[in-house]
Amino acid sequence: MTKAGTTVAAAPAPARPARLPRRRGVELALLVLAVLLSVYGYCAVGLARTGSVPPGAAGYGAGLAALALFAHVAVRIRAPYADPLPLPIGVLLNGLGLVLIYRLDLETPGDRAAPTQLVWSTLGVGLFIGVVLVLRDHRVLQRYSYVCVVAALVLLVLPILFPAVNGARIWIRIAGFSIQPGEFAKVLLAVFFAAYLAANRSALAYTGRRLWRLQFPTGRVLGPILTIWLVSVGVLVLERDLGTSLLFFGLFVVLLYVATGRTGWIAVGLLLAVLGAVAVGRLEPHVGARIEDWLHPFATIEAGQGPNQLSQSLFAFAAGGVLGTGLGLGHSILIGFATKSDFILATAGEELGLAGLAAIVLLYALLVERGYRAGLALREPFGRLLAVGLASIVALQVFVIAGGVTGLIPLTGMAMPFLAQGGSSVVTNWAIVALLVRVSDSARSQYDGREAP
Repeated sequence: MTKAGTTVAAAPAPARPARLPRRRGVELALLVLAVLLSVYGYCAVGLARTGSVPPGAAGYGAGLAALALFAHVAVRIRAPYADPLPLPIGVLLNGLGLVLIYRLDLETPGDRAAPTQLVWSTLGVGLFIGVVLVLRDHRVLQRYSYVCVVAALVLLVLPILFPAVNGARIWIRIAGFSIQPGEFAKVLLAVFFAAYLAANRSALAYTGRRLWRLQFPTGRVLGPILTIWLVSVGVLVLERDLGTSLLFFGLFVVLLYVATGRTGWIAVGLLLAVLGAVAVGRLEPHVGARIEDWLHPFATIEAGQGPNQLSQSLFAFAAGGVLGTGLGLGHSILIGFATKSDFILATAGEELGLAGLAAIVLLYALLVERGYRAGLALREPFGRLLAVGLASIVALQVFVIAGGVTGLIPLTGMAMPFLAQGGSSVVTNWAIVALLVRVSDSARSQYDGREAP
């Protein structure tokens, strides 16, 4: 009431910020669908091979469902705002990988890989749960960047002390137990690259000398990270692990581009990749043989020596057609010893067809996109670079492996994330998914009226 007897409306109360939906119900529904699809694939293999449902179908479904449920509960408790897609995608890809490995085991009774892969998958989900529960803030990793890089270099050097396997020194085998340390090293190097570039992004982008249209940072700033990268790639070349070498190179270039925003680094990276590939292909007979197979995939057939692995892989993709032969009805086992690892995508292409293969690639693309989305939504540089780096690891692996088995690029001998046989690989990929879940929770929670945890 004013002196003139008029009334004045009270000022409206400030609106409370709208709370974002947590979407944990969406995640649970997608997990149920992922488990059902995996169990359906397992049963389809048994029906195609023996005409009956496999006796272990119920146990397989219950085990996979329990792992998915435990992981979901961990996310619901510690990362309630996390993106609901990465975990179901990981469960579906891992479940499909177990189905494909089980299907190939039926062709090799003396070499059963599915039970071991199931154990590694359980350890991977356990690591996922541990990371989500223990790591409350991804920014804590920035404090241990140099510890990560030292651990990564140690892991990369260790296989040199052990005998080569299939021409490459990338395994550690002790008393029948084997791991591939390079798989763990890639995550540790991603943490180091993200932390170093986040701390020096301004100096990398705006200092140094300009050459033509490119501005190169000073050696004091670029030197340490370039040295670490060169040592890592050099060790991998000595071990003949060229697939991981290419992965580290691509990861370094992508993060350097994201940190500086200068497209010139992409051009420099492509040029160095071409020069390095030519040099290694001419100096290393093992790599040269793979390049020859890539250029002439049917040369062994024309010489009367029978099809090699690459040509058999191409035959498998061709036999699959659009809809595939059906799970359990293909002949990709003819590829040989790498059917369950390097060439497992050929089994998917033959038995699921172009449609199924496209669906698998879209799952990987969606996982990568959600990682990029979470990173770009963050306000702080370390989390942004970490999420982009982890998602790029998955993207580069899929490109290198799919390109190799389809004849797009030379073979590199890497494992398809989640699908292929390989304990170290599946555990590492679950760690990547856990970190993406943590980053996405931080990214969404900052827009819900509170800061990241």
